[in-house]
Amino acid sequence: MFTLKPDRPYFEAWLRRTKRQFAVSGRLTQTATLLAAQGDGTTEEWVARLRTMIDDHEVPSIELLTRIDALLAGPSRPSSQTDSQASLF
Repeated sequence: MFTLKPDRPYFEAWLRRTKRQFAVSGRLTQTATLLAAQGDGTTEEWVARLRTMIDDHEVPSIELLTRIDALLAGPSRPSSQTDSQASLF
């Protein structure tokens, strides 16, 4: 007898993308540190929780998934005045 996995194509895509990003040395710890700085636990707790998510043992809430995506994306670069004017031509 086998069990079917729930159909979660968006989560599966997020999981593949996040695994690739966490494969970069130090990226998982950096993300865990930033999440801990937001007051939700220690860095060690977040490292363990993120690894649990990456191993597909825990499905994060949409809020947490969005927070992780925002941290992995990093700050947006402000476009300078000349860049925005140059794109008009």
